[in-house]
Amino acid sequence: MTDATTEMAPYAFVRKETLEQQAAPLSVAGPLAWVRNNLFSGPLNTLLTLLCVYIVATSLPELIRFYFIDAVWTGANRDACLADKVGRPVGACWAYVADRLQYFIYGSYPISERWRVNIVFAMFALGVVWMLWTQAPKKKLGFFYFFVLMPISAYVLLLGGAGAERLVRNGMVLSLALAAIYVVLSFVPQLVGFYLGSANLAVVQEASPLKRFSGPKQLILFALVVFGALGVLASSIGLPRVDTGLWGGMTVTFLIAAVGIVFSLPFGILLALGRRSKLPIIQLISVIFIEFVRGVPLITVLFMANTMLPLFVPQEYSPDRLLRPLIGVAMFAAAYMAEVIRGGLQAMPKGQYEGAMSLGLGYWSMMRLIILPQALRIVIPGIVNTFIGLFKDTTLVTIVGIFDFLRTIEATLVDPTWATPTTRATGYAFAAVFYFLCCWGMSRYSISVEKRLAAGQKR
Repeated sequence: MTDATTEMAPYAFVRKETLEQQAAPLSVAGPLAWVRNNLFSGPLNTLLTLLCVYIVATSLPELIRFYFIDAVWTGANRDACLADKVGRPVGACWAYVADRLQYFIYGSYPISERWRVNIVFAMFALGVVWMLWTQAPKKKLGFFYFFVLMPISAYVLLLGGAGAERLVRNGMVLSLALAAIYVVLSFVPQLVGFYLGSANLAVVQEASPLKRFSGPKQLILFALVVFGALGVLASSIGLPRVDTGLWGGMTVTFLIAAVGIVFSLPFGILLALGRRSKLPIIQLISVIFIEFVRGVPLITVLFMANTMLPLFVPQEYSPDRLLRPLIGVAMFAAAYMAEVIRGGLQAMPKGQYEGAMSLGLGYWSMMRLIILPQALRIVIPGIVNTFIGLFKDTTLVTIVGIFDFLRTIEATLVDPTWATPTTRATGYAFAAVFYFLCCWGMSRYSISVEKRLAAGQKR
């Protein structure tokens, strides 16, 4: 046995080091494998790929030439974008966009008062960053800023006039009264503790009404105080009134989209809970509202809001011509949002409800702490999809006479100062880029939120 082992030893091989991991073959990984598996995986897929390549190869060079190479970037009037005037082929007339950009942003808002719109834009940007940035401090304060302070401030700044001053003055009186009560309550424990002795001071402070006036109530007080400060500002400056008929452009588009998004989510949650409620009357009202609104086009809802709402309120309280489509858009978006959220609620396992009830949680505590956070995480793509559709549907308000961003572009197309064969294509291309960037930004943020919450991997 020893002799046999000795004779075979020269032919044995033992590796002393570990082989390094080799890269996957190009046939199963890498760009070539991806192209073969996704673009040329079969006859039909290959045919569609070749057709798409042909379309891109024939159209993309012309688009690049029209919108970039032959484009006109500067000019004072239509002569800069006419081929017979400049002596060469003329593409997109970007000089027209640059000249009318202020109108696209502000509409017919008075030039001397556009600083108010700029402040509202800055406040809106601050609120969006505060709400969407996950590491932002004071999230509760940001919540009240975005949903309380910013809407009130935007209303005061954009509208101005006696109505806004009256609103903020009433808010100022309420703010000062609450601030006085807050100050009095803050000194009561110290005074009582002074007479009872320092040993009882902690007990008195614990029993103080101010102890229960912390948290969200302090934020509400802060909101009202700032509201009162705006009243002082409005009354001292005397902001002139700017009727909503002069509002337009991106200002109105962002306003309608923001109002629809802000109101559709909470009302959609309430409608979804109402549809799943065990109370017949609540369930019936929710079902009728959802099915009625979802059963008609948005154009019909806008027409009804524009013509029917004034009939249900007294003449002196008739809704503003801009407020009517805002209400219609919010109702329409809330109905669709309710169905999206209801899908998330139905996807929740029954064990989640049983576990929450076993902890002694009531209905609203169970929904707020256990059910709704998980349900909303599940339907993040559907929620953002509804937001994107709502943002694009804002263009329909032109039917009821509201000058949104797209309507301002269409209004400038008949301006003889820039009437050229390429003006229309340039204006609509600019609108397409604007809507694409806004919708793409919302989509990318939703993807990042979904990845952060790991909704896809956990389910």
